Amino acid sequence: MASPLNFEEEQSTYRPPIFNGQYYGWWKTGLHNFIMAEDSELWDVICDGPFVPMKTVVEGTSAKEIWEALQTTHNGTTQVKQSKIDILTNEYELLKMKEDESIQDMHTRFTSTINELYSLGEVIPRNKLVRKILSGSPGSWESNVNAITQAKD
Repeated sequence: MASPLNFEEEQSTYRPPIFNGQYYGWWKTGLHNFIMAEDSELWDVICDGPFVPMKTVVEGTSAKEIWEALQTTHNGTTQVKQSKIDILTNEYELLKMKEDESIQDMHTRFTSTINELYSLGEVIPRNKLVRKILSGSPGSWESNVNAITQAKD
C-alpha cells in the first residue's frame, strides 16, 4: 500500500494535514492531533456541535455536520466499520515480511494497517505490536529476533 502524499514529507505544526480523498484514517489522526494541539475545546465543538445558539443559515454548514459527513463517508455505518476492522485485523494477523521487501517497506505496510485500525477505534497494545514485528521477520533474522526477545529491556 502506498503511503499518503505528505507522509514522507515533514508535517507542519502551523497548518493541518490536507485531505486529498485518500488515506482517511491517516488524515483523521493527523487532523485530530493538530486541532487538539491548537485548542482541545475546538475538537469538542467539531464532534459535539457548538454550545451557543446558532442562527441556521440555509447555505451554511457547521463543522459538526462536515465532520459527521466525512465520518460516514469514509468510516461508513457501524456494520461497514466492523467489516473494515475485521479485514484490517486479518491483514495485521497475516503480516509477514516478503522475500523481496525491505524492512522499511514492511514497516510502512505495518504502520498503515495499524493507523487504519486506530482510526476505527481498535488500539493494539505496544507490546503486541513489537511481538508482531518480530514474528513477521524472515527466518534469516532468527538469531537477532531471539536476542531481542530475550533482552530485559
